[in-house]
Amino acid sequence: MSKGEEILLLWDIDGTILSAKGAGPQAFKRATQDYFGYEIPITSIDWLGATDYSIAYAFLENAGRAVSREEAKLLIDCYLSCLPAALDATNARAMDGIRELLEYFHSQKDAHQALLTGNVRRGAEIKLGYLGVLHFFPFGAFADHSDDRNDLSRHALELAREHLRADWSPDQIYVMGDTPKDIECGKIIGAHTVAVATGQHSVEELTAHFPTVVFESFADPQVLIEFLAG
Repeated sequence: MSKGEEILLLWDIDGTILSAKGAGPQAFKRATQDYFGYEIPITSIDWLGATDYSIAYAFLENAGRAVSREEAKLLIDCYLSCLPAALDATNARAMDGIRELLEYFHSQKDAHQALLTGNVRRGAEIKLGYLGVLHFFPFGAFADHSDDRNDLSRHALELAREHLRADWSPDQIYVMGDTPKDIECGKIIGAHTVAVATGQHSVEELTAHFPTVVFESFADPQVLIEFLAG
């Protein structure tokens, strides 16, 4: 982050900010019991980098139900009601170094932070509120807007221009995430892609998708700060 140059950090949540404790899958697992009357195995779902709606569609298909956004929303509403208890049960926490990074960038007048996540807005609010870090994110792109994560990155760019009243160039934007899908959606808008191996993908697996940079973790917050400064 060169002196006087404004940057925008677009953060993923699960596996990047929130420790990968399985709260989301466990909440969806309980939601299938409540919604369908029986439990659908969560192992049948491709979770990594998926949006909440794509997950809900997969459960509906698995249950032999008509796949529609309207019914998916009903299942997601059930999931949201189960989420706070799942966060408690899994002892969810912020990844090492994340609080320090969010506080640091919040204090920098040339840095802005927002969300780019496959969570629906309410799910993101519940998770980040649980961690006590929701206030760092004045806006974000959520699965409520689109089922396609790549559409969400385009939407995030539109929101940044609207909320921050600036014509952001891709070179000023950094997409932060732990999956190949995060890398892909950052590339769609020409942003820098900062991958971190704190989710289910290793450094080697993430490197194979050619992000701008890969970190093992942010346990030492200075590594990211120095990268952005350099």
